[in-house]
Amino acid sequence: MRARRVHLQTPRIADAREFVAAARQSRNLHRAWVSPPLSRGAFQAYLNRMKREDFRTFLVCRNDTGGIAGAVSLSQIYRGPFQSAYLGFFAMEGHQAQGLMREGLILTLRVAFHRLRLHRLEANIQPANLRSRALVESLGFRLEGFSPRYLKIGGRWRDHERWAILREQFSRTKA
Repeated sequence: MRARRVHLQTPRIADAREFVAAARQSRNLHRAWVSPPLSRGAFQAYLNRMKREDFRTFLVCRNDTGGIAGAVSLSQIYRGPFQSAYLGFFAMEGHQAQGLMREGLILTLRVAFHRLRLHRLEANIQPANLRSRALVESLGFRLEGFSPRYLKIGGRWRDHERWAILREQFSRTKA
């Protein structure tokens, strides 16, 4: 899938070197928010998760250079009457605050709601992560609640806000 400035690409082992280098360079950006793979072995484990039916991940790549601008994942994809998944995402250093991840997330939401036929996506975001909160809100996500000490990131349990969007809400946005 392609947007004006980015496209989604399924990660491959050939992407390991660039991804790991970008993730390492982004440590200060990611430190409190996410824990991406920082070694070739961790990247391989990331790829192995993609083989599961309940997990999809995409690299958000720039159309002009092909470089990795970020990553998006759909995890714990539930079928049956729930038709839901968790959305995770992060930008790489030097690619944040440019609208690239917004384009990548719009493409991902199209995959989730149209190709995968999901009904609901949930994104759990730390309250202090103002950029990510603003991003999902701009895409039509709604704040549903607060989860204290929800995820362990960087060795600490961290509070998160629960943001969600339904297929019909996304269809009505100008995203």
